[in-house]
Amino acid sequence: MIRDDKKDECTARGGTLSDKTACDEYGLTRTDIIKGINEGKLHFREGNIYGNSYLRLHRSEVESLYKKKFGKAALEKEKVATELKEINKELRKLTTRIKELENRKKELELKIQA
Repeated sequence: MIRDDKKDECTARGGTLSDKTACDEYGLTRTDIIKGINEGKLHFREGNIYGNSYLRLHRSEVESLYKKKFGKAALEKEKVATELKEINKELRKLTTRIKELENRKKELELKIQA
C-alpha cells in the first residue's frame, strides 16, 4: 500500500525522476541506485519509452540516499548547481529569442520605410 504523501509525490510535477536523471543531477551511479533499491531505500516503477527501459524513482528518496552518502551540505550545493544550470539554459534561450525578434523588427522597419 502506497502512503498518501508518496501518492501525491508521484503525481506532483518534479516529484519523480528517472534513474538516468538521478545519475546526472545527483552524481549517483547506477550501482548506487540498484543498491538503494535492494536495501529498500528506493521505490521504483519500470518504464519504457521508444524501446528504452528506465526506472522511475521518487525524488525525495533519491535526495535522502544522496544526503546519507555525501551529506546535507553536498545536497544543498548540488541543488543550487542544478538550479543555476537551468537558469543559464533559460537565459541562453531568451538571448537567442531576443536576437531573433530584433532582426525581425529591423526587417519590418525596413519594409515600412520602403
